[in-house]
Amino acid sequence: MVEKMTINTHKGIDYNLCGKPVELKNRYARVELTTTSVMTVDHYKLIHGGFVFGLADHAAMLAVNHPNVVLASASVKFLKPTQPDELLIAEANVVSIQEKKYQVDVTVKNNQHIIFEGQLTCFILKDHVLSSHKNNP
Repeated sequence: MVEKMTINTHKGIDYNLCGKPVELKNRYARVELTTTSVMTVDHYKLIHGGFVFGLADHAAMLAVNHPNVVLASASVKFLKPTQPDELLIAEANVVSIQEKKYQVDVTVKNNQHIIFEGQLTCFILKDHVLSSHKNNP
């Protein structure tokens, strides 16, 4: 269950694809995703790494928890494969803040094994990244 802290970012995200928030504190988020067969890439039932990265990114955004947060860069390691019907747990911790730049460490585990780790660099923008885009209201 999500703590009483309000989610301020990524409110329209699909929890089935990028994970469901289960704990949210100041500068910390824990997000869970159960993998499914539609996420696989081959007959071995390997889950595409993009879903694992999406889970990690979602957790990082929630750890920053600002409406205008964006991902600028990421340094990540995929350590173990995953398959359908596995519960993945991402934990994100903001480890440093320099004005509008946030460094967020993220780990993703399944069955207590770390399958992904990375440091994501996020920025808080003055306005939404698409607010000045001509096709937006």
